[in-house]
Amino acid sequence: MSKPAKSQWDFGELFSPAETRKVLSVWELTSDIKRVLEKSVGAVWVSGEITNLRAQSSGHVYFTLKDVAAQVSCVLFRSSAAQRELLGDGKKILLHGDVTVYEARGQYQLIVREIEAQGIGALQLQFEKLKQKLAAEGLFAQERKRPLPRFPQRIGLVTSPTGAAIRDVLHVIQRRNPGLEIILAPCRVQGDGAAKEIAEAIRTLNEFSVGRAVPCAPSESCNHDGGQRTARPTTHRLDLILMTRGGGSLEDLWAFNEEPVARAIFESQIPIVSAVGHEIDFTIADFVADFRAATPSAAAEIITEGVFASREFVAEAPLRLQQLVRRKLDREIENFDSLAGRFERLHPRRKLDDSLQRLDDLQSGLLRGLKTAARSRSLVLENLAGRFWRAKPSLNLKARREALRQLEKRLNSLGPEQVLARGYSITTDAATGKVLRDAAEVKAGQTLKTRLAKGIIVSRTERED
Repeated sequence: MSKPAKSQWDFGELFSPAETRKVLSVWELTSDIKRVLEKSVGAVWVSGEITNLRAQSSGHVYFTLKDVAAQVSCVLFRSSAAQRELLGDGKKILLHGDVTVYEARGQYQLIVREIEAQGIGALQLQFEKLKQKLAAEGLFAQERKRPLPRFPQRIGLVTSPTGAAIRDVLHVIQRRNPGLEIILAPCRVQGDGAAKEIAEAIRTLNEFSVGRAVPCAPSESCNHDGGQRTARPTTHRLDLILMTRGGGSLEDLWAFNEEPVARAIFESQIPIVSAVGHEIDFTIADFVADFRAATPSAAAEIITEGVFASREFVAEAPLRLQQLVRRKLDREIENFDSLAGRFERLHPRRKLDDSLQRLDDLQSGLLRGLKTAARSRSLVLENLAGRFWRAKPSLNLKARREALRQLEKRLNSLGPEQVLARGYSITTDAATGKVLRDAAEVKAGQTLKTRLAKGIIVSRTERED
């Protein structure tokens, strides 16, 4: 077979492959890819787990959305209205955003427009939005919440008269505080219109508390006139309101997540306890109420705790009083013994005895000092006598003997017994034992002790005119 004739316009023969290929810059290639992605993919919903979350000072938030097989970079710009509080490392979320390419890195990414927690639908999103709104208005503020009365006498009850919650509440109250009066404001707690009925029940109880209207008590049958409950005047005030129902799904509890109920709780002049669902269930009503109980039964126990605890206290009071009196008597006896000991230590006779004992100690010390001095003198004399005897005993012996006799006389004359024997006495302050040497030191009324050669005289000074 012969080859076809070549066209004169076949540029492949005229130019080399290097001269005919199209060469793109990196920017051009990236831009083409970006246009293709944004056109063919565009806005999408993506689910996954957040990792590498980074919040920049610019206000933009960067993170990676991953699953077991792949990952994609995401950016939430500061201007976006998406719920940032749903972001967090390890959280599983649903994202709505635009697929694009970040040209500076040649990396495709998702620009986030909306965020939802994965597995939570429109109701939960509505719950979060209302929660944020009411929190911003201060409906959840702790400083506005009121303490519950410790001994309530009359309470209002907002619940369904046919539900399990009212049976649980009445059972606990009957067991723990049967004297508690309950005023029931019956209402539906589930379904369309339930939120309106709950809010109206709260307002009705507030009006009843100030004497405007009276709802039914649990033991009463309501009279209705044209669909309206007949009111009777009252001056009895409610101490608190218990709003309750049993557990259920998010849809079952939704009436307590609606704004009219939250507003009614916030406007109530009576403290409100919210006990909706089980321990794991939280509603908007729980956040606005003054106190949240985990279950209806727990709420009833909390309301009756003061009276219930007081019953135990009263039952134990006689024994406690006996113990208190016994401890008081023991303390008083101990104090009396302590005071008696102090009195004995401070008695004047004790001080006088101490002074006399101290005088005896001083006298003994003086005698020991005199005897020591005498022995010292004797040794000196003996030494001198020996030296004299060795020198010229015949000339000095008589003089030394005379000197020794004089020293003995002086020594004897210095002893206290000799001084007292000559008619002298020693006078001391009876309180301190101080020896008195100057009459100016003596004060009127001062007790003195005078020691004679034989015996001691105790005297009291008189003022000298």
